[in-house]
Parts: sequence; C-alpha cells; structure tokens
Amino acid sequence: QVQLVESGGGLVQPGGSLRLSCAASGSIARITIMGWYRQAPEKQRELVATITSGGSTNYPDAVKGRFTISRDNAKNTVYLQMNSLKPEDTAVYYCNAYIRSTLTSPLRAYWGQGTQATVSS
Repeated sequence: QVQLVESGGGLVQPGGSLRLSCAASGSIARITIMGWYRQAPEKQRELVATITSGGSTNYPDAVKGRFTISRDNAKNTVYLQMNSLKPEDTAVYYCNAYIRSTLTSPLRAYWGQGTQATVSS
C-alpha cells in the first residue's frame, strides 16, 4: 500500500508564507508526476502546481510567481513553498502523486488526506 502524508498547513496573515510537505511511503518503485491541488469551501478542486521527476514545473496564473514546488526524489517527498499569501489562497491543500508500486505495475494516482491553509488577519 502507498500513503501520502501532508504537513505544514496552518493560519497565516495576508502577505505571509507557509511551506507544505508531502511524503510518499509504502510499496514504491517509481514516482512520476507529483503535485498539489486545493479546494476552497463550495468550490471545485483546482491545480496549484505540478513537478515531474526531472524537475519540470507547471503553475496556473493564480499562483505563478508566488508559489514554488520542489521535490526530493531520494525521500519521495514534494514541497510547496507559498509566499505572498492572499485570503483567496485559503483552502484545503491536497498532495497528488502518480506511482508505480512495482516496475511492471501500471501508474496509479494517489492522494493525501489534505492540510488546511488559512490566510486571514
């Protein structure tokens, strides 16, 4: 079994920063794309950032220039550095990863349990 465990959420004032972490554990042969998504109350889940195993990143315009995704392949961990936070960034943030449990098994998408980030004065 594979698990993704997130940490690092919390309450921060507008303009502040938070750093989220997500560690994958269990039966893992290979991780391809890792990413972060978020879901605000009464809104659909949306993409925040993705990163390939080679380090290529992708961000939507809403967070570009403020958020940075990175990963440590040796630790099967992905990070999200969030700077210049705004109240509209308030959401539950979910980690996502595409993982092969063995070298011959298909890629499967896994999700973390979510961590709350609240931006408020």
